[in-house]
Amino acid sequence: MEEQLREFGRLICRVAAGEMLSREEACEAYRQVILNEQPELQQGAFLMAHITRHPSLDELAGAWDAVQRYDTSNIHYEGTGVVCDIVGTGSDALKTVNCSSPASLLAAAAGLPVAKKGARLVTGVSGASDVFELWGIDLDAPLERAANCLNVAGICYLPGEAFLQKGWARLIRSMRFTSAFNIIGPLTMPCAQTTHIVIGAYAPEVCDQLIPIVREIGMAGALSPYGWIDGGDPTHGMDEFSPCGPTRVVELRDGVISVHEVTPGDFGCRTCRYEEVASHPTAQGNASAALEVLAGRAEGALADFFCMNAGAALYASGRAKSYREGTEQARGTIVNGAALEKLEALRQYQGAV
Repeated sequence: MEEQLREFGRLICRVAAGEMLSREEACEAYRQVILNEQPELQQGAFLMAHITRHPSLDELAGAWDAVQRYDTSNIHYEGTGVVCDIVGTGSDALKTVNCSSPASLLAAAAGLPVAKKGARLVTGVSGASDVFELWGIDLDAPLERAANCLNVAGICYLPGEAFLQKGWARLIRSMRFTSAFNIIGPLTMPCAQTTHIVIGAYAPEVCDQLIPIVREIGMAGALSPYGWIDGGDPTHGMDEFSPCGPTRVVELRDGVISVHEVTPGDFGCRTCRYEEVASHPTAQGNASAALEVLAGRAEGALADFFCMNAGAALYASGRAKSYREGTEQARGTIVNGAALEKLEALRQYQGAV
């Protein structure tokens, strides 16, 4: 035991000194963290040293291997074809009203099967789990209920607290700093049939890291957006398609990775002020604001924000030919009431009993 502790301590020093690990070494290091085989002091030191040094692609792939292999429970989708996830890494500088949660409902209401995963807050006011819980979803429900919801209603919510039991869920409850888990956690596949993903990142270089991993693990298509405010500092951004200015996007399509930039106009939306989509002071405020949009009681910037990101999922998954067409489809689900109906179905199958 003592030698294992010393060996891990030497690995921390190697990482802090700038040495790169192999994929196998990274997998083993993260396995020990996930399974709580090292003291918390050593776990925290390793995680901080690694993210500060900037993980390589091989290291992130190794960390993903460890999380997927040692920490991820799976549900099964009985259908065929596309299944999408919409998620962000968090830790972005611009804190907005939760977007991926309502966007997942809009995309599902437009006919796209969505296996949405998320977690409680790490660096912001509210994470996806906080919002879904306030909407009446039982985060402690067995994963079988989520599987049934996906198969029957075409959507489910998969809280990291439920499908990542051994390590990540334990760590995420106590961490208040960015780590490699922010990068590879959103790439976990609790629904093994997930084929496409929209995964926002807190920095453009993280987008560049995420998409090669997505290709490596076999997904068919993906978008990784990093948005910012028009005329603002591009290093001060959000892990979503921005309604406030440009968004840099790394895309995986037909096995090819490309980079492009879009603006709200490409979605058929006006450019709004950041204050119109900024996070409320409380999780309840964010959940309520999003619900107003889903119920068709609030138009404007927030509706545009959610529809843009749902539209991107529809485009990424081949359900729309363009960002604009996808956004129009998403907006239609608010008008016809399908978005709110999708939330009611989620409550029916995954709500508190």
